[in-house]
Amino acid sequence: METQNQQYRKMTETNISKLILSLAIPTVISMLITSVYNMADTFFVSQLGASASGAIGIVFSLMAIIQAVGFTLGMGSGSTISRLLGEQKTKEAERIAVSGFLASIVFGALLLVFGLYYLENLMKLLGSTATILPYACEYGRYILLAAPVMAASFVLNNLLRAEGKAGLAMFGITAGGILNMVLDPIFIFGLGLGISGAAIATALSQCVSFGILLSHYLRKKTILGLHIKNASKEPETYMMIMKNGFPSFCRQGLASVSTVALNINAAVYGDAAVAAMSIVGKIFLLIFSMLIGFGQGYQPVVGYNYGAGKYDRVKEAFFFTLKVGIGIMTSLGILGFFMANIIIGWFIANDQEVIAIGVRALRAQCIVMPLMSLGVVCNMTFQSIGKAWTATFLSSTRQGIFFLPFIIALPPILGMTGVEITQPAADLCNFFCCLPFAISFLSSLKAKEEIGYVDAREESAQNGGREIWEEAERKEENGADELADTDCGR
Repeated sequence: METQNQQYRKMTETNISKLILSLAIPTVISMLITSVYNMADTFFVSQLGASASGAIGIVFSLMAIIQAVGFTLGMGSGSTISRLLGEQKTKEAERIAVSGFLASIVFGALLLVFGLYYLENLMKLLGSTATILPYACEYGRYILLAAPVMAASFVLNNLLRAEGKAGLAMFGITAGGILNMVLDPIFIFGLGLGISGAAIATALSQCVSFGILLSHYLRKKTILGLHIKNASKEPETYMMIMKNGFPSFCRQGLASVSTVALNINAAVYGDAAVAAMSIVGKIFLLIFSMLIGFGQGYQPVVGYNYGAGKYDRVKEAFFFTLKVGIGIMTSLGILGFFMANIIIGWFIANDQEVIAIGVRALRAQCIVMPLMSLGVVCNMTFQSIGKAWTATFLSSTRQGIFFLPFIIALPPILGMTGVEITQPAADLCNFFCCLPFAISFLSSLKAKEEIGYVDAREESAQNGGREIWEEAERKEENGADELADTDCGR
């Protein structure tokens, strides 16, 4: 109980900027490590040939499905848990945590069983050609075996962050990522396992991450426990978790769809266009992961304080995260714009056509980068406070509602330029779409602060101010929302 109280005070009383930074920095590191080891996996397997390299791309879509399941259940559980802990409802929060954890294992097991049974058909459905298929099946088999553990790891990671234990979450994810990079060359080349070695290295690394994350609960380093007996038996609980996590599912799903649509439209202009857009996508993903990581450090702060009714701290956290995000993206945008030639050249030095296309696309993206912070902050805010459908809509705009029509409409009109500016155009529209939602949210916080006279009213009554209390009661019954002019309001 003392630990719970300490954590509650930390999340609701610590200086906002210090608190968010302490939670965001470990999350940013985790995101960067994940991005780097995914690139390392691709690098090592590419040494085995084009077909093996293609298999990585095919199975990556399968891993994205597993990740989508994990993030849906993890973010859906986590956003609810933060609010419940802010309300000091620890038992209810633990019920949500256990339910989300068990659901991830069940969904992962279903993917494992059906995936292995329909393995070849699944790989073909994901786009495998006849030459890639043997490699894709070989790699995908081990990934499917690890599916329950992978999905559960994503959930545990989000549950720890929801408690405000971002450092513990970072340790588990980072350890697995580093281990994967070490094991890849050993298994692929040292033991001669080829692409199977890469898959085994990934699966083992995920198991190690899972073990570390779970050990925090077993060693009672957390506020919540994972006692199976506390799992909910009511379908409504799981539906609520799925609803709150649906924005994450949309983000993951639409990111995959938009990548496919971009590649198809770029292919019209040749291999150089596909290569250039792929390079720009990897560069931007690395940059964007920093913004997402910072936003994920912000989420539990919002959830806790919103649940605790500390709306002034919610507003302060919103503006702090927005300002830091704008600062980061503006700095990186300026750097990327003026160093575009050098950055693209790091990936491919001898193909001037690829470099030319990549430089134009990267510079177009850098121009709108400062505007992207608002979309991330709004999306994560509404998900954290339980506004699931608003968050789902906003998460669908950037790479769905705006991107997909643009990638269809712009290239026929503007040619390759249309492909290059599709994502920046979608980001610009996303900014203007999020703006009224942000204004409305901040206005609602102000209204909640103004009607927060209830606590002051009760305190006044206890101190002998019965008449003031009764006056407040009458005004409330008559629909008055403000008490700014009364002694009680003051």
